[in-house]
Amino acid sequence: MKDNSGIISQVSEYYSSKLCEHGTTPQGVDWNGAEGQFLRFEQLNKVICNSGKFTLNDIGCGYGAFYDFLRTKYSSFDYVGVDVAANMISAARQRYIGSENAKFLCGTVPEVVADFTVASGIFNVKLENSIHDWKSYVFETIAIIDKFSTKGFAFNCLTSYSDAQRMKDGLFYADPCELFNHCKIHYGRNVALLHDYNLFEFTIIVRKS
Repeated sequence: MKDNSGIISQVSEYYSSKLCEHGTTPQGVDWNGAEGQFLRFEQLNKVICNSGKFTLNDIGCGYGAFYDFLRTKYSSFDYVGVDVAANMISAARQRYIGSENAKFLCGTVPEVVADFTVASGIFNVKLENSIHDWKSYVFETIAIIDKFSTKGFAFNCLTSYSDAQRMKDGLFYADPCELFNHCKIHYGRNVALLHDYNLFEFTIIVRKS
């Protein structure tokens, strides 16, 4: 496996600066606003198929916004958020003091396997890295996400079908068909591609049981 420490350091610095600039807001994790963030969470939430208690890992959790979203929908779950930016984890821990079902860790991987894993936005900001190196990082990270999930996982990416005039340098626009095919081949027969929710992105859902 390739050493991705350089990429991880760049990503950590980038998101740390966004949090310093915008605070614990959608802009603080580099999204345009709350409406898009909620719509994005609605797609990721579709991987959860439990009526009872479940466990979930959130890789690239930021300040913990998805945990807030889950609390509006479920009464019994355990959540672990992981982020490479130390100030994001500090903000999340401060924000959710006393939340016994939430834990926040600084790093790239969770401590334990969960029923589900989600990753929102972690593949978008490639900065100055080459497409080849970034895609290798994406595929290796998806493998980690799979490893830490027993029932399923979901992640999103900016889409290569974005309007050309809206595309920005330094961002990664993934081919949804390529990632769908990759997940179908490597992670199971039950894979969904969601590309119908009016954002310039898509969500992949892999169900393992």
